[in-house]
Amino acid sequence: MSARKRIAADLDIVEVAQLSGVPASALRYYEEKKLIVSTGRRGLRRLFDPDVLERLALIALGRNAGFSLDEIATMFAPDGRPRIDRKVLSAKADELDRTIRKLAAMRDGLRHAAACPAPSHMECPTFRRLMRTAAFGVVSAAKVPAARRMR
Repeated sequence: MSARKRIAADLDIVEVAQLSGVPASALRYYEEKKLIVSTGRRGLRRLFDPDVLERLALIALGRNAGFSLDEIATMFAPDGRPRIDRKVLSAKADELDRTIRKLAAMRDGLRHAAACPAPSHMECPTFRRLMRTAAFGVVSAAKVPAARRMR
C-alpha cells in the first residue's frame, strides 16, 4: 500500500505515534485534554483522521515555544481548525526575549566565574553580584557588565 493511500484512511494510534513521534500515551493524554479527537476504534486501538498529524505538529510547535497544553487548547476553534491569536504569539515572543536575556546574563556570569583571576569566587564582586541577583530572581544583562568584558 502506498504512503499516500495509507494516509488517506484513518490511522490507528500506533501509526500516528510512529508518524508523529508522539508516544501513544501522550496521544491518549492529548485526547483526554481535548487537543485531538479520535474518530473511532479498530479493535482496541483508537483511530484518527490523518489531519491529526498537522494538529500534532501545531501542538509540538506550541510546546517548543513554551505554551502550556491549556494555552494550546485555546488556539483551536471548536471545529478543530487553528484559531491563533497574534497578540498571544507576540506576548510569548516578548516572554522568550526576557528569558533569553536572563539566560545570557547567567551564562556570561558563569563564564566570568570560570575565568575570574580572584583567588576565590567569593572574593569576586561579579560572582557575588551574580549570586545576589540569582537569589532574588533578578538576573539581567545590566547587572553583569564585567562578565562581557572577560570574553
